[in-house]
Amino acid sequence: MRRRIIVLGPLCALMVLTSAARWVGHAQTPTPAPGDSANYTGQTSRMGTEDMLMGRRRFEAGARSAWHTHPVGQLLFVEQGRMRVQRRGQPAKDLGPGESDYTGANIPHWHGATPDQFVVQASISFGGIGPWLEKVTDDEYLRR
Repeated sequence: MRRRIIVLGPLCALMVLTSAARWVGHAQTPTPAPGDSANYTGQTSRMGTEDMLMGRRRFEAGARSAWHTHPVGQLLFVEQGRMRVQRRGQPAKDLGPGESDYTGANIPHWHGATPDQFVVQASISFGGIGPWLEKVTDDEYLRR
């Protein structure tokens, strides 16, 4: 009797692990081949996101980033509050909930909350983040 338990114990563990591996493998199966899905018409391809940084940040009223760039660009989306964004050499602009702003590759810019309201932003930085530059002065921030 004791030999059966010794043999069955490892066998049962192997069966559980094999079933779990099949289940995990099935859960990670890629979506149907391009164009085969009921959700798309025509040729489509899923692309990787390895070179993208995605995040959310809350800036309190008056808080802002320093000037900086992104190698391939950055997309900002306002979830809540009011955002102020500026590209070097252009006037600053304010954005509200549901509005977005795209800054192209290697263009120095900054973003943050307006002086009187917080902002929650979602961002997608393409190609990562480039160099951080100098801090935004109060005059630049207040549009003087």
